[in-house]
Amino acid sequence: MEKYWDILKNSYSGYWNYLKYELFDLNHWDNYFYGLIIISLVIWILEILFPWRKNQSIFRKDFWLDTFYMFFNFFVLNLIILIALSNTASEFFNDILGFIGLSISDLQLFNVQELPQWLGLFIFFIISDFVQWNTHRLLHRIPFLWNFHKVHHSVKEMGFAAHLRYHWMEPVVYKSLLYIPIAIMGNYPPQDIAIVYFFTIAIGHLNHANLGWDYGFLKYVFNNPKMHIWHHSKALPPHSKYGSNYGLTLSLWDYLFKTNYIPHNGRDIELGFKDDEHFPKDFIKQELYPLSKK
Repeated sequence: MEKYWDILKNSYSGYWNYLKYELFDLNHWDNYFYGLIIISLVIWILEILFPWRKNQSIFRKDFWLDTFYMFFNFFVLNLIILIALSNTASEFFNDILGFIGLSISDLQLFNVQELPQWLGLFIFFIISDFVQWNTHRLLHRIPFLWNFHKVHHSVKEMGFAAHLRYHWMEPVVYKSLLYIPIAIMGNYPPQDIAIVYFFTIAIGHLNHANLGWDYGFLKYVFNNPKMHIWHHSKALPPHSKYGSNYGLTLSLWDYLFKTNYIPHNGRDIELGFKDDEHFPKDFIKQELYPLSKK
């Protein structure tokens, strides 16, 4: 237990030092803090210049709540929970493997650093996105997880920052299910991961933005605003009580597994979920909501 306690302490101090580095060192391109800000500003400007819903305010409903969620979930949440939890869980998993005479390296299918950079990134991205697509489906199908995911679906007007309105439990679920698939692919250089990170953040922001784009024939590959708005529709598809369009970055999985649903132009559809008028409207109550439900 002392070993795990040391991992927790080192995780907090290490991430705090890293966060200070992100805030004050502008000499590296893979700066997550300013990268998120730049991507957000660019897509917000696109919303202002090319609004799909003309009558939606620039500072739409819950704009500031979602902006708070964006920074809390990506920076404060990492400091409070995810880094320490991830490091501790990794060590615990390694200890279990050691108990049966294995190590994480025994499970690795290949060493990603021996592959061309583009191929390693492609494999990392495709496997990560497919696992997350399946995890997203679970968030809708399992009632316990759905109570956490309701926070994200409580958005009533779409905008780029709605992308990052989610309960802190969600990344715990995503990272837990993603750990083993990523571990068996070997260690990826941090700057390579940053490339995937910035790309997925940009696509995720665009999916939630007030933009009427579908990218033409690329809509069958990449998730897009015209597709994702139907994922947030309050009225569920007639063929699925769990919703549709679960893709995060890629729409490909929805078309392959027949979970796609775009019946018509969804610009003005009502967003949310059944009985969402009773869902809490402020951050603290939204975070506590799942604890009050069975």
